[in-house]
Formats: sequence, structure tokens, C-alpha cells
Amino acid sequence: MSEKIIRSIYEARLKAWAAARSPALRVTYQNSKFSPASGETYLACYLLPAKTQSLDLEGVHKVFTGYFQVNIVVPTDSSLVPASGIAEELQALFPNNLGVTKSGLTVYVRTPCAVADAQQDVATATVPVSFYYRADTP
Repeated sequence: MSEKIIRSIYEARLKAWAAARSPALRVTYQNSKFSPASGETYLACYLLPAKTQSLDLEGVHKVFTGYFQVNIVVPTDSSLVPASGIAEELQALFPNNLGVTKSGLTVYVRTPCAVADAQQDVATATVPVSFYYRADTP
């Protein structure tokens, strides 16, 4: 259940930001159908949970960790400079130590957003931006 809450927190934050920026960006989510327009820049997001742990002898406490990744997908015939700008905006949107609470669970961004090298395909280039998260139950 906590991965569901964590996913909803980060996806909602990303969706609101992407819709409010100019120009707006569409977001695609895991296990959803998406057809990008020709030449469109868009975002694809993924929650990559790690194994849940417990750090007390009673087994009551739980630690939820993993990565949240946003791929910036741009057409191959365009510069990567706009993708770098979007990556910087994502770094500001998900700053290190950001804590967000929903349904009694607080999840924290535990590392600065890391921007990886672009991965090229025939029609697109993808710039991955990711951070490590952590949420603890009492």
C-alpha cells in the first residue's frame, strides 16, 4: 500500500508541474497507453521500489525505498539543450530532503536528482533524471 501512496505523491507533483509549465509537457505513466505526437517532447515516469525493510526487532517499523525516474524524451532531430533545461527544472521540483505527506506517510527525496547521459533511439533521445526516496512507518 505504501508504494501506491509514494507513486501517487510523485506522479501528482510531476503532473501538476508539467501541466503548469510553458509549454506544457505531457506525462506518460507505467503501464499506460501513450501515443506521442510527431516531434513531441514528453516525460515518462517510473517508480522503481526496492525491497521493503524493517529496522526493529518487533517487525512493526517498515522502510520503503527506491528510485523515482523521469525520462525526458525528445525527438532525435532536436538539440538536447531543451532537455537539459527540463532536467534542471526537475531538480528544482524534487530537491534533496523534500518531504511530502499523504495518508499519514511522509516520503523524502534522499539524493539530489541525477541526470544520466542521453540514450538515443531511431526517433528519440531519452535523458533520464532520477532520485532515491525513503519513507518510514512508525
